[in-house]
Amino acid sequence: MAIPFLSYAPSSQNVRVASFGVGGDDQPVVFTTENILSSADMDNLVEAAYRQIFFHAFKSDRIGLKVVESQLRSGQVTVRDFIRGLLVSDTYKRSFYNLNNNYRFVEITIQHVLGRNVYSEREKIAWSIVICTKGYNAFIDQILDSEEYLENFGYDTVPYQRRRSLPGRPVGEVPFNIQDPRYDEYYRSIFGFPQMVWQNATRSYKSADKFVKAGDPSQFLGMARGMDYSRPAPSGRVSTAHISLNMVPYRKK
Repeated sequence: MAIPFLSYAPSSQNVRVASFGVGGDDQPVVFTTENILSSADMDNLVEAAYRQIFFHAFKSDRIGLKVVESQLRSGQVTVRDFIRGLLVSDTYKRSFYNLNNNYRFVEITIQHVLGRNVYSEREKIAWSIVICTKGYNAFIDQILDSEEYLENFGYDTVPYQRRRSLPGRPVGEVPFNIQDPRYDEYYRSIFGFPQMVWQNATRSYKSADKFVKAGDPSQFLGMARGMDYSRPAPSGRVSTAHISLNMVPYRKK
């Protein structure tokens, strides 16, 4: 018997109230196939999808996604299908699912896919039950099939962080990828995070022309300063009684 989906109530008005704000730096840039005019526009849309889901994907991470990416470029699949391909990829599983518990993974995926923070702990528990009972792919499908996703992004729009600009704040919300680390606290402790960045001794770089070369007078400065000049120098006078005339050179006739 399948466990029914645990209901939860939205607890934030940030994403549920229509926006009347003016455009600015905090307003998200919407990428959709409805206004694609050139191949460059499609390139920007694909890059925006990678940034939203992975934050950054290396070329090696995109090798297994070339098929679904080419299908999107040729119009065989929708943006929503492309987003699903990114979410069920091995790259997303290795980067987020394998390195977090279910609660943390639900929180990250809600941010990436629905463009908002989780409403409460009850919502994280509800989606965690879906992962445990129905599996990973069913969890992804259920989020993409949800009324919230279809109402806000539909089939042709790349998900984005909604309503970053809040009333009463001079600066909008920090992007999700900067707010929360990718790894769970357990894995951060295994990897040695956080690491100390500053050291007790600050290292400085000195160019080659700044090094003292052999024979430089400055090398003898310390020796000169270490000499004792309080003692008088020994006299160089020699008594004539100790001089032998046989040792004095002279011109013979």
